[in-house]
Amino acid sequence: MLTAYRVMVTVMFAGASAFASAQAYPTRPIRLVVPYPAGGGGDLLARPLAQSLTETLGQQVIVENRGGAGGNLGMELVAKSPPDGYTLVLGLTAQFAVNPSLYPKMPYDPVKDFAPVTLLVRNPYILLVHPTLPVRSVKELIALAKARAGQLAFASAGNGSGAHLSGEMLKTMAGIDIVHVPYKGAAPAITDLIAGQVPVSFTVWRSSGPHVKSGRLRALGVSTANRAPALPDLPAIAETLPGYDLPVWYGVAAPAGTPREIIARLNAEILRTLATPDSRKRMAMDAAEPIGGTPEQFGDYIRSEIVKYAKIVKESGAKID
Repeated sequence: MLTAYRVMVTVMFAGASAFASAQAYPTRPIRLVVPYPAGGGGDLLARPLAQSLTETLGQQVIVENRGGAGGNLGMELVAKSPPDGYTLVLGLTAQFAVNPSLYPKMPYDPVKDFAPVTLLVRNPYILLVHPTLPVRSVKELIALAKARAGQLAFASAGNGSGAHLSGEMLKTMAGIDIVHVPYKGAAPAITDLIAGQVPVSFTVWRSSGPHVKSGRLRALGVSTANRAPALPDLPAIAETLPGYDLPVWYGVAAPAGTPREIIARLNAEILRTLATPDSRKRMAMDAAEPIGGTPEQFGDYIRSEIVKYAKIVKESGAKID
C-alpha cells in the first residue's frame, strides 16, 4: 500500500511539474528546424513565421536549416530531441507522407515520433506546357498524350519529388503514357521546359509564375482539389479528372511526448499568425492557401496522406537514386 502511495505521489508530482513547466513556456530560445538548405519554399515560409512567433511568444525563434537525405536528417534531429517544446520542425509532404514509402530504411516514424502542432498551408503544383505544344487545357493535353502514346515527356525536380508523383497520378487517372524525365532540382527542369527541351512539367507558382505571365510557359491547371484562391482563373486538374488532389503542404510538429499544454500554446500562436493580413498576402504571392486546424486534425491528415502516397509510389515504381 505504501509503495502504491509513493508511486501515486511521484506521478502526481511529475504531472504537476510538467504542467508548471508548460505554463511558464517558453523561457529560452526555440529552434525551428527546416529539413532543407536555406532559400527553399520551407525556408521562405519558416522565417516570417519565426519572426512572428518571436514577437508573440516573447522568446527568440531561430530557424535552423538541416538538409540532406530528402529531409530525413532534419526530421531525425527533431524526433530525437527532448520533448520540451524547444525544438520544432517545419516539414512538408515529402518528410511526413512520401518518404516512408520511398526510402527502404527510415530514421524516424512520422506518426510515432512526432506530436503534430498544425497544418500550415497548401500549395498547388502547376501543370505547365511549353507554348509550342498545341494544347490549352488539361483535356486537350490528355487527348494529345493518347494520340502520341509514349512520345511526350514531363520534367520533374527528381525521382520521388512531388512534381514527379503529380505526373504519375495524372498518367494513372487519365490513362496516358508520358515519359518521366527527372532533373536534379526544380530550376534545371524549368530551364529545359522554357527552352523547349521537354514539353510538360509540374512545379510551384513561385518558380513558374513569372514565366507564365511573360508567355514563356503556359499553365493548364493546379494540382489541388479546387482552384487556388490566388489563381481563380486557372482550373483545377480535378475539374477534368475528379479526385485528382496532390498539393505540396507544410506543417509544424514537435517531438512525441511534448506536453499537450505546450502543443496547444504553439497551435494557438501559429493560427494567430496565419490569420494576419500580412501573412495571407505573402502566401497569396506563392498561390499558397493557409489551412491551420487542430493538432488532432493534422495528425489525422498525416496518416491519410501516408496511405495515399504509399499507393502512388507503389504504382509509379518511384525509387530514390
